Formats: sequence, structure tokens, C-alpha cells
Amino acid sequence: MRKILEDASRLREGGAVKFDVTRDGIRREAFVVRYRGKLYGYVNTCRHQSLPLDFGDAHFFDDEYDAILCCQHGARYRPETGESFEGACVGGRLTPVAIEEREGAIWTSGD
Repeated sequence: MRKILEDASRLREGGAVKFDVTRDGIRREAFVVRYRGKLYGYVNTCRHQSLPLDFGDAHFFDDEYDAILCCQHGARYRPETGESFEGACVGGRLTPVAIEEREGAIWTSGD
């Protein structure tokens, strides 16, 4: 496990923190969001064209705060599962990253 945020309370509801993970020998950007009190982590890549979901600003939620939104094409993903339910990649899923909150910090085993 690797610590990605020392103080978990800094990740507020609707907020996000970005970090790097290694998948298949390739370093990739990932993020963790707090949604309805729980943490969810995903690789920061849209399933439509493999572009980042955000514009580099760690803003992942739509205005209604009910979906993770791809800023490139508008694909919408369920925060709890990573499943796309609207847009060009309906039925596709974001790649999950294991996240754990313990000892007041946020950890990942995504390396």
C-alpha cells in the first residue's frame, strides 16, 4: 500500500485527488473522488478515446453531481461503479484503482 493523501479529511465531498499508478508496466494518472461519503478510485482515462477525463484541474463531476464526466466528449460514468451510462462509450467502464481510507490517510495498492 502507498499513501496518496496524508490527511483524508482534505478530500471533501465531491472533491478529487490525482496520483500515478503503474498498470501493465505503464505509468498512468489516476484519481480518487469522495462521493456520498465513500471513496472511489479510477485510472484517469475515458473509455471512448483514451483521453483524460478532466482538463488537468482534477474536476471530475458534472454540475448535477451525479456522474463523473469526461470533459472531452461528455461521456457520463456512475461514480460507484465506473460504468458509462451516457455518451459514446455506454456500457464501458473506467479502470478501477484500489483505494482505502485508514489511519486518517488515503492509500492505494494500485502500483
